[in-house]
Formats: sequence, C-alpha cells, structure tokens
Amino acid sequence: MSSASQVAERDVPFQLRGNSFTMMVLKVHAPASPDFFTQLNIKVRQAPNFFRNAPVVLDFNDLPESVVFDLGAFVAQVRAHHLLPVGFQGGPRPVQEAALAVGLTPMPTGRVAKLEEVVKGPDPRAAATAAPQVMVEVVHRPAMVVTEPVRSGTQIYAEKSDLIITASVSPGAELLADGNIHVYGALRGRALAGVSGDTTARIFCHSLEAEVVSVAGVYRVSEDIGSDFFKKPVQVFLRDGVLRMEPLKTA
Repeated sequence: MSSASQVAERDVPFQLRGNSFTMMVLKVHAPASPDFFTQLNIKVRQAPNFFRNAPVVLDFNDLPESVVFDLGAFVAQVRAHHLLPVGFQGGPRPVQEAALAVGLTPMPTGRVAKLEEVVKGPDPRAAATAAPQVMVEVVHRPAMVVTEPVRSGTQIYAEKSDLIITASVSPGAELLADGNIHVYGALRGRALAGVSGDTTARIFCHSLEAEVVSVAGVYRVSEDIGSDFFKKPVQVFLRDGVLRMEPLKTA
C-alpha cells in the first residue's frame, strides 16, 4: 500500500470490520413466571463479576404461540440484574415484533457441523450424477502454550486451537479456547472451552478453584462445583448436554 493510500485510509472517520464474539444465551421458558427473576437473581449473585454487564441473547424459541407478556418490561428487568440484552432468537411473531421495537437484534441460530460432515468425501458411485463437490480444507492450528502465570484481569483466547497453561491462573483472569483448555497448576478465574460451539471440548486442570467453567456455553459457577472437586485434579466435559466433572487420574 502506498503512503498516499495509508494517509487517505487514516483520514476516513470510521472503518467497518467483521468480527465474532462469544455471548451468553438466556433461554426463556416462562417469562411471566413470578419466580423467573428471583431465580435469575440467585444465579447472577453466584458469580457477579462474570455476569456484570455481560451481553446476552434472549432465546424465545420455546415460547408457545399464545404467550402474553410485556417484553419491554421484561428486558428492563433483565437489565436491572446487570445483564445487557443485545439480541433475540426465535419466538412467536408478536414477540419478535416487540423485540425489534425495543431495539433487540435478530440473531441467527448457528449449527455445529459434525466433523464427519466436513471431511467425508463424495461417494464415487454417485460421481456421474452428483452436483459439483466443494472441497473443504480443515484448518488445524497448533496449541497455544503459555508458560507464565496468568494474572488477574488478563484474557487469553486460543482461536481454533487448544490452550495450554503450564502455570497457575489468578482470580479475575479469563481463559477462552475453541478447543480444550489444559492448566498444569491452579485454575482460578474463568475457563471457557469450546467457545465456538465444540461440544467435545474439555477442561483439564491440576487444581480446580475456578469462578466459572464452561464448555460450549454450558457453565457452572464456583458455588455449583462442590467439595468433591474443589482444589483437586479435575476434567470438565459435556455429556448429554449437561456439564459434568470427573477426577483427573494423575498416576
């Protein structure tokens, strides 16, 4: 790029770029329930630093067509619990129209493709009649390795790879990986594996002391971990959509 082009680019008052972000999804089953915000408050208070000012997408896919509630007041209540609704998914048409009216953005529902769907080759017997095949390259990145302690306030993201920490992680730090997370020390702070939706991702650590652990968006806060796993070698994984923990065999 020429120097003149660089100067011209700097003079432009803005720049539009594509990007991706990890956000929580609040799946709404019974928005008019008197217990909804009581239970939400209990959950938020379990990990206030994790939830404070966190952007969320409201998932209305399970709402019946006959549902009636004041969506504007509902969103205001969610914000009062220090969560920031920024978008919505699904729901009956009146709910979608109300969501648009209060400034929420319609968000697409993603689907995680199974590995065999990506790498499976075409059937040779159908080659003569099949539509043209698109070759998909599976990109694999080497694991990100961090050898220094991860201090409070630090965020580390291993994009399209595993994250390996050979030291301890301080409270207030955040680890994110599209793949697995390995911590060969005390895991404090927050650890989110499979952030792009990989439900096979796992978290391994030598001492589980985390504020929050999550795999593919399913999480547990420290109060839900239990004494059987606290300060012990543990692996965290999903099974049947539930976040589970097992002792990590170290010998």
